[in-house]
Amino acid sequence: MSDTSASTAIRPFTFEFPEAELEDLRRRIEATRWPEKETVTDQSQGTQLATIQELARYWATEYDWRKIEAKLKALPHFITEIDGLDIHFIHVRSKHQNALPLIVTHGWPGSVIAQLKIIEPLTDPTAHGGDASDAFHLVIPSMPGYGFSGKPTTTGWGPERIARAWGELMKRLGYTKYVAQGGDWGAIVTDLMGVHAPVGLVGIHTNMPAAVPPAIEAAIAAGNPLPSDVTIDNDDEKAAVDQLAFLYRHVAYALLLGSRPQSLTAFADSPVGLAAFMLDPGPELISRSFGEQTESLTRDDVLDNITLFWLTNTAVSAARLYAENKRPFFGAKGVTLPVAVSVFPDELYQAPKSWAEQAYPNLIHYNRLPKGGHFPAWEQPELFVEELRWGLRSLR
Repeated sequence: MSDTSASTAIRPFTFEFPEAELEDLRRRIEATRWPEKETVTDQSQGTQLATIQELARYWATEYDWRKIEAKLKALPHFITEIDGLDIHFIHVRSKHQNALPLIVTHGWPGSVIAQLKIIEPLTDPTAHGGDASDAFHLVIPSMPGYGFSGKPTTTGWGPERIARAWGELMKRLGYTKYVAQGGDWGAIVTDLMGVHAPVGLVGIHTNMPAAVPPAIEAAIAAGNPLPSDVTIDNDDEKAAVDQLAFLYRHVAYALLLGSRPQSLTAFADSPVGLAAFMLDPGPELISRSFGEQTESLTRDDVLDNITLFWLTNTAVSAARLYAENKRPFFGAKGVTLPVAVSVFPDELYQAPKSWAEQAYPNLIHYNRLPKGGHFPAWEQPELFVEELRWGLRSLR
């Protein structure tokens, strides 16, 4: 991959969604044909009818996409071709000297929107309770098939290839020393960057550590008892095993995304159908925003992200990442670079320190936070920013 040809040049990127597309979105929401109410009183059958109907009402009558669009447009966007595919990224350089370059990778069902709240405090720390020595230059890419990045037309764009593309991106930007961060799919991509160790990468931070001993993950994923030679040494490890067992029993959405992504064509036709699916899996925090509880994420936060998926028509192309993945989600991957780990209480599982020390022999930071979940940069940006400042400080 040469960075001298016109095809691999870094080009400014702009976008515009005409009002007609937003009017069409509202028309489709209002034309939704609803199913009957669920036959249970909880979320065990999926996104509840009252929740998704309230979302639809708000989406069609009160939500204003132009607010988040203006915030996005105020940022510097770029695009560059890597390995034959256009990669979109936000690139915000700090005004402070000696800022540390940081590439942050989102997950599913996420986008660059989930990182917007951390941009100012990381790039301009003196305006947000930090010191100039805490400053970062930020690179926030859209993964292939997501947001404004290109949609792969052939197989092969899994986490390994994305990790290598991110190394090329940072090289192309001229960064000779940098760190990487990720959660959800971004955590897997970031771990694989740590495995590949591209020139310039000096360490990583993860909020979804791949720390599960391989024998334990293999047994739990298969629904089998733990092997007789595996020992659980403390309450944290037992709790993590129970959390993973529960997760793998309720991971049908990932199996669908990974095995039949093209069958999700309805998500390109029904915005409410797309929203109901995106509210369903994993943590309940997103769906709470349209229920009786509100915390951390607002209704607009949730709909900003879903609307970007809708307007870019990336529900199916993003889902294919599950089909491309060939590795366990949580199993240790062999990272030897320095690693900082932040454990949030509402994450899919809370990685015990004992597992993190085994998975990451160069563990430089491990901290359990008092609140926050699967999308901490979005849900708890202040805590998340502090974790990045402290966790990566020794690598400056």
